[in-house]
Amino acid sequence: MSTPFMEPAEVASSSKSGSIDNSGWRNAAIGLLAVRFIQGFIYWGGGSRRFIYGPQKLNPHGHWMAYKFQTAMPGALLGTDHVIAYLLNHFVLLYASVIIFSAIELISGMMLISGLFTRAAAVVTIGLSISLMLMFGWQGATCIDEWTMAAANLGMGAALALVGSGAYSLDNALLRANPALADKAWFRWLGGSLPLPLQAGAYRNLALALFAFTVAFNVGTYSYYRGSVVTPFHSGPTSPTIHSYALSNGVLTPDGRISFHAYLNAGTSEEPAHIVEAALLQNGNLVESWDTAALTNLPKTAFKNDFPYQQFRAGPYGIVSGMGAAATIALPSVLSNHPALTGNGYSLRLTSVNGRVFTMPLTITTP
Repeated sequence: MSTPFMEPAEVASSSKSGSIDNSGWRNAAIGLLAVRFIQGFIYWGGGSRRFIYGPQKLNPHGHWMAYKFQTAMPGALLGTDHVIAYLLNHFVLLYASVIIFSAIELISGMMLISGLFTRAAAVVTIGLSISLMLMFGWQGATCIDEWTMAAANLGMGAALALVGSGAYSLDNALLRANPALADKAWFRWLGGSLPLPLQAGAYRNLALALFAFTVAFNVGTYSYYRGSVVTPFHSGPTSPTIHSYALSNGVLTPDGRISFHAYLNAGTSEEPAHIVEAALLQNGNLVESWDTAALTNLPKTAFKNDFPYQQFRAGPYGIVSGMGAAATIALPSVLSNHPALTGNGYSLRLTSVNGRVFTMPLTITTP
């Protein structure tokens, strides 16, 4: 009498390939059934939220995924910050990337839930987990929220890539319909209802290699982001809680105007940052200042933003910006109060809403 799902061992016993002993394989796959479903549900949920339940996340005319990607830019690792910056300024590539990324999440998640080409789907989720850790892993206030989820997904994906799906899967339904698939190496590598077509020693080496990579990548990134491995706990090279500005290209023009480039390169993405005071100094002495009201009334033309999503702008409490925003900002001329600016040693001082001070030297341009 046939059963809805053929036992993998029943088919594998007729295989001509010298694969791993099937003893215990089915039990291992059954033991990972919950892992397979939850790993699939996590990634299916990420894609379905955008395609089905929250389509505004893919609407480029609203607050869509581009804003989220830009918040990751300050702390992204291994050059992924440059990739994000490039995409932000090339809309077609950006939109295509968001759609493709979301579709990969949705499809790979459904494949894991159903057990269709399980190992292939698991390998895809390994790649997704690594990408998410590199881009968003630094974010999280009291712990590394994004890193924790992706690190767990990486370990789950590695286990599923090795063990597969066993009897309770569409892979096994395909095998039941076409037993000849048991002799196809590609089916064993991409599917999950049978052991990998490897001798026991080769399988052990593959498993140990995946284990070593997973441990090294997870522990290494955790140590980089927060320490607590061989160093004390720290907030990381990029703070996920305290807003910070990188200032550059400060210029004081002959007509008394100031321009500078600002990049909000640290802090939480949950709240915007505010500059509530700006001051022109000469050798540490105050020359001119712009209070909160003056900064609030800056015109739109005072901001030349690098990206069209998270931006610097005049807000109700000075200059406001979202995480990852970068812009060249112009402050109005001081010559109405100071007919002539002479000498050297000029600098700009910015004060944030929480009292943090950021300074930079100003280069005086010649007429």
